[in-house]
Amino acid sequence: MLSEKTIRIVKEITPLVAANAEVITTRFYERMFEVNPEVKVFFNQSHQHTGGQQKALAGAICAYFTHIDNPAVLMPAVELIAQKHCSLGIKAEHYPIVGSNLLAAIKDVMGDAATDEIVEAVAEAYGFLADIFIGREGAIYEEQQAAPGGWSGTRDFVVARKVPENDLVTSFYLKPEDEGPLPPFKPGQYITVHIEHPHTPTSPRNYSLSDRAGEPHYRISVKREERLVADAPDGLISNHLHDAVQEGDRVKLGPPCGEFTVDPNAVAKPVVLLAGGIGVTPLLSMAKSIVHANPDADIYFLQAARNSKVHAFADEVRNLAAAGPNVKTRVLYDAPEPGDVKDGQCDEAGFVTTDLLRQWVPVADADFYFCGPKPFMQSVHACLQELGVDEQRVRYEFFGPKQDLVCPAGHE
Repeated sequence: MLSEKTIRIVKEITPLVAANAEVITTRFYERMFEVNPEVKVFFNQSHQHTGGQQKALAGAICAYFTHIDNPAVLMPAVELIAQKHCSLGIKAEHYPIVGSNLLAAIKDVMGDAATDEIVEAVAEAYGFLADIFIGREGAIYEEQQAAPGGWSGTRDFVVARKVPENDLVTSFYLKPEDEGPLPPFKPGQYITVHIEHPHTPTSPRNYSLSDRAGEPHYRISVKREERLVADAPDGLISNHLHDAVQEGDRVKLGPPCGEFTVDPNAVAKPVVLLAGGIGVTPLLSMAKSIVHANPDADIYFLQAARNSKVHAFADEVRNLAAAGPNVKTRVLYDAPEPGDVKDGQCDEAGFVTTDLLRQWVPVADADFYFCGPKPFMQSVHACLQELGVDEQRVRYEFFGPKQDLVCPAGHE
């Protein structure tokens, strides 16, 4: 347990740290990549380039300091981060590297305000949290290894099929090269793709499993990512997968990870799945898995896309309604092509709104899962808050660093 002195000091410095959090985390990454370049392989540099990773870490530090006297509040966040760490292969020996560079960054930014007493308190607080992560991640690695067909680290898979889903998204059907069994996964989880890029060494990438659990393959559906900001490169691995990886090629995968999941056999009340853009992938896995395991479950699946050109899995979503007696689907286009609405490519043009959800889903009883681009998720979250949906019934996942769901200017 943390000492009372450490808790007191950390609480006292929290406002100062919060005011300088992004400066500290920016300095932290600069320093760590310079002093310990061996860890750079774990970090997606596009997230570094846009500042997303720095902002995410700043938020995590502020949350930990704020709740230093009640760390149980942070356990859901710990699980999310631990799963991510395991997907990347982070081990106990990496934590001292992070700790030493974080303390050095705090000293660099806070200067004389970072007294020996404060540095000692932050070091103790970091060590306490690191031990929690190391313990949980060790357990995850053991679970992965012990699962039927499970493995630790990477395993060679072969691209059995490569199927374009639309102009931007391609699905890859992956089977173990050794033809051994596949471990089960929880619908909503992701796998990690390790690519040795021919020109630019880079970190592994996480892609949601987009097919139901129990199939003889893993399927990922990858969107060709454009640059996040003007002076950044296009998505390195997504473009490489689209352009260079073909049927019959070998890829290295890490085992399934992630805590944005549903247990198909335990669904006892209506489930509402709200998908925006490529965020459809984990939700489609959830829907197909629930229908397969629990055919009478009440499912409401709403998919929001730009238009028919970039609408992925149109047939699979349409087939959901035919697969279960209590499955309802709805497709919205916010920028329909001429004829999209008239030809029935979508149910209507527009966005997810409070009124739509109030009229279409059992708001008072359902569990809500949503995933998609940040503006979509901000809007959905605001709608659910306006409808009075308890946060205990709301689950969501961001692709990339964890981001703030609060929409500063309201929602449409």
